[in-house]
Amino acid sequence: ESTLIFGTTLAFTSSHWLLAWIGLEINTIAILPLLAKQYHPRAIEAALKYFIIQITASSTLLFACTLNAWLTGQWAITQDFLPVPGTIAIIALTLKMGLAPLHAWLPEVLQGLDLTVGIIVLTWQKLAPLALLYQMNLNSPELFTALALISTVMGAWGA
Repeated sequence: ESTLIFGTTLAFTSSHWLLAWIGLEINTIAILPLLAKQYHPRAIEAALKYFIIQITASSTLLFACTLNAWLTGQWAITQDFLPVPGTIAIIALTLKMGLAPLHAWLPEVLQGLDLTVGIIVLTWQKLAPLALLYQMNLNSPELFTALALISTVMGAWGA
């Protein structure tokens, strides 16, 4: 559990994309034993699904940050993102958080978890990607607005 706190804190406090990515990875690795703590096929399946989605999102984020650093020469989180790498990074972070429309994996994972671990996945695991989204310097807020509207509509419709 202290590793969860360390990973989130590292992602929060870093000003370099590589350190933020390492913090997100520490966070992912730290939650996996909690997901599979209850030795049941549904819990193991949930942990495996969570791992595959998080690794996909992490590798996509690393690709976007590397592409942006290659094109601009900067690894700073607050540095301006170019449009294509910025969009890819936002998509990767929203996949990591489970925001609509990239949320289809989240109910599948939550079905195999107990309440305590489910609450950790739904709250704590979203803090670091949300902080990184907040720190990103994007010139156009249209994508954020679209994601907020889609999430609101999907959440209201699902409820």
